[in-house]
Parts: sequence; structure tokens; C-alpha cells
Amino acid sequence: MRMEELTRVAPRPSGTGELFQLLRDGRPRTRSDLATATGQSRSTIATRVDLLLASGLVSPAGEASSTGGRPPATFAFNPAARVVLAVDLGATHARLAVTDLAGRVLAEHGEQIAIGHGPRVVLDRVVEIGRGLLATAGRPTSDLVSVGVGLPGPVDHATGRPTNPPIMPGWDDADVPGILTSRLHVPVLVDNDVNLMALGEHTSQWRGVDHLLYVKVATGIGAGIISDGALRRGAQGAAGDLGHVAVPGGQERPCRCGNTGCLEAVASGPAIASDLTARGLAATTSADVVTLVRAGDLTASHAVREAGRSIGGVLAACVSLLNPSVIVVGGQVAEAGEHLIAGIREVVYRRSLPLATQHLRIVATRTGAEAGVLGASAMAAEHVLSAAAIDALIA
Repeated sequence: MRMEELTRVAPRPSGTGELFQLLRDGRPRTRSDLATATGQSRSTIATRVDLLLASGLVSPAGEASSTGGRPPATFAFNPAARVVLAVDLGATHARLAVTDLAGRVLAEHGEQIAIGHGPRVVLDRVVEIGRGLLATAGRPTSDLVSVGVGLPGPVDHATGRPTNPPIMPGWDDADVPGILTSRLHVPVLVDNDVNLMALGEHTSQWRGVDHLLYVKVATGIGAGIISDGALRRGAQGAAGDLGHVAVPGGQERPCRCGNTGCLEAVASGPAIASDLTARGLAATTSADVVTLVRAGDLTASHAVREAGRSIGGVLAACVSLLNPSVIVVGGQVAEAGEHLIAGIREVVYRRSLPLATQHLRIVATRTGAEAGVLGASAMAAEHVLSAAAIDALIA
């Protein structure tokens, strides 16, 4: 059975998928180790290990230390057995990577795009780049088992279709999974880009943290929520839409959503650039703001810190509501350095209850521009490595 058929088959659970989950950490184990961990008989374990070996997702990993007699063989997850395509689309950029099933990047590519050109143009380019990356990584198309895509707008995760995305003209209800599946012939999963950034940061840098908030500050402002170790999307996939929360005591600036005083209208990259332009500086985009700050411009540095204070005012309520252990700040404006985070910390620590901030860390992203593709990779890999998917494969 081809791996792309996993979601279309619903066999009776064999238990092999649950056994495989024990091996996903990559640590070599013997059959005896697995029998002890599961309470299953050695004959059952032997049968299931043989099935996993035949799938290629588990491979021999040498011999364990002997306590007398022949050393027992060990087995471990083989993430190089298959690959996924991870796609991070923004308002003006595309980043793609081919990764193995553990998220290790094998080939990657980034370029400027215009999301407003519409789904057909943009997704045709995604397919073209994706096929090129498979070739660069030296992997045949048959090794590709799934695709993960992040989009810069609300997404119905169940269907993978964008829902009234404000900066994506022509994308509303576009069948993104259908378009890509028809070209690449594997399952395609789609989510909001900030959700995937949160997932990428969490799985690669903060796996031991169960409560994390990822905040992206760029053309827009949004958040991805990790609670109890899992990504939370909300009823319609709109959880984390910080950009359209009113700033406490903020200016009544019109926002593209139709309201006034939204965080995005006050503290996003374009909003900061507009403020700087009014003060006589040449700034149009988030990148222009970052360039000015890195050049040591005090006016730009102060403007970014003030934007951080506005973001902090909204995040203070989030801290009281969600009680995260870590807030990670990313996005292009975060590349301006400590000015943004300093403003956020100043207000969050002042406005939130001491109990909620007692152990709270507010930090810059560790994955930078890679967060989106790492999250897309994690989402795509999980789709084919879950217990149910492995049981379907084995069947």
C-alpha cells in the first residue's frame, strides 16, 4: 500500500501503531525492552517489530550490551525512510523545505512572492519548487508521503480551506489540499502560518514546555497557542487572532478589518513604518523598520519599543487567561532586536498578576524564519506517523 492511501483506509487497530510510538524518540530498544514497556508477549512484539521493519520506518540499530550469550539486536525509528514537503507562505514570501520524518531539513528554498496573485499561480509555483527540492535532496517522488502548508490567514483546518483571509484576495474557500494533492498525489494538510510557527518552535526548541504562546509581529500580528502540549485552534480556527484585539488606551486608528484601534493598526510593521514616515524617515515595510533600527536610528528604536508596549498590553490579558510558561516573539519586526521584546516585557510584567508571571519567560524566537517550515513539517509528519496511520499502513 502507498503511504498516500493512509487516510482512506480504516482497518481494525493492530496495536503495531501504538508500539511504533514508543520508538519515535529514536532511542534504540530491544524486543525485550519493548515487551517490558508494553506488557505484551515476546512473540507478539517480534511479529510487530517485523512488520515495522518491513515498512522501512524502523531499522536495525546495532546490538545491545550482552549480559551473557549473544548480544540482543536493537531497533529504532528510521526518519530517513520517507520525506515530507513543508511550505510556509506569507504575504510576500514563500519558504519551502523537504525534510525527513524527524524534521531534519534536506533541501530548502526561499523567494519573494505575492500571495495576492491567487491560489493557482502561487500553488503552481509551490509544486514547481517542491519537485525541484526533491531532486536536490536526491529523493524520488515516491518517497514523498505528505505535504504541510501554512497560509497567512484563517484556515478551516478540517478542510484546509482559507476562511475570509483579509490579505489573500481570491483565496477564500480555495481548495488548497485538492489543488496540491492533484499535482503531488499525497495527503496535504493546511493551517494558519502562526499556528505552524508555534508548532515548529515548540517541537524543535521547547518540547518539554506544555504551555507556550508564539507571537508573530510582521505585516500582521497573530499568535499560536500551545496548551497542555497541543496546538489549540479554536472553534472556527480563529484562536490567536491578536491583531484585531483593541489596544487598551490605544489610538483609534482604522484597521483593515473595519474596526478601529486594533493592535495590528497600531503596532504591526506597516503601522510602525507609517509612524516613521510621518516623522520624516524613509520606511514603508517591516524590513525598512528593521533596517533603521539596526542602523542605530533612535526614532525607529523608540517606535519599535512603543509598539512592543502596545503588544504587551494585549498580551497581559492573554497571560492572565492562558497562563503560558513561555511567550516566544517572532516575525520580521522581531528581527529589530531587543527593543520590541523589552517593550512587551515592560507591560506584561507590570500588568499581569504575579502568580501568572512568576515563572514566565518572554524570549525571541530560536528558529527565526525557519519556524513555519519546521511546523509544517511536524504537522505533515504527524499525519503519517500517528498510531492510526501506522496501523493503516501495516494493514
